[in-house]
Amino acid sequence: MTVETTEDIGERIRDVLHLVIDPELGYNIVDLGLIYDVAVEDGGVAHITMTTTTRGCPATSYLLDGARAAAGAVSSVQSVDVKLTYDPAWTPNMMSSEAKEHLGIADGGDR
Repeated sequence: MTVETTEDIGERIRDVLHLVIDPELGYNIVDLGLIYDVAVEDGGVAHITMTTTTRGCPATSYLLDGARAAAGAVSSVQSVDVKLTYDPAWTPNMMSSEAKEHLGIADGGDR
């Protein structure tokens, strides 16, 4: 039996966060660049730092709840803390090339 590291759990959380779709943009929150950090402490406490595309985004609660639920579904995760931040402010340059292509945004190669 292998021992799962906190880094392994963090990667699994990032993977499941791809399942959380922004209802306005129709794309996952990881590739949209809304996830700033995923960290896991010993004992399975997950910390997610994320943003929304704008302050006052009407989907904020939906996205926070989705991230919390997705991370909480990962085995070995005991609790999830999701922190919302606007520092740094989100810009389209934070999106993956795939997300930019999906949304019809020219990719300047920033990511």
